[in-house]
Amino acid sequence: MHRSLLGLLFCLILGSVQGNRKMPKLADRKLCADEECSHPISMAVALSDYTPTDCRFIPIRRGQTLYIYSKLKGRGRLFWLGSVQGDEYGEYTARLGYFPSSIVQEEHYLMPGKVELRTDQWDFMCH
Repeated sequence: MHRSLLGLLFCLILGSVQGNRKMPKLADRKLCADEECSHPISMAVALSDYTPTDCRFIPIRRGQTLYIYSKLKGRGRLFWLGSVQGDEYGEYTARLGYFPSSIVQEEHYLMPGKVELRTDQWDFMCH
């Protein structure tokens, strides 16, 4: 019985690992406020709704407040990484991911985004 339980556990773990897929990077470089991208650069308000295209992106509703942690450079410069704060619909309190910079308006600048880093430490896995 013990072996069958271990076998089942192994299959469940293997299945969940194989179900994940690595997503391609959006850009090679990003701008952050600090070396860990842990301090927000600014706060913004969503100007329109946004439905994500894959797991790297977050859903946004018009009027939500976002904290921006990094701004991609080069080929990914149209996307920012941030967290969306809770809204009147109560779907979640905070979620981190990418979104198009064109759908938000920065309102409060908190720290300059002057630290340029490689993005290779931020690979995303989708389920």
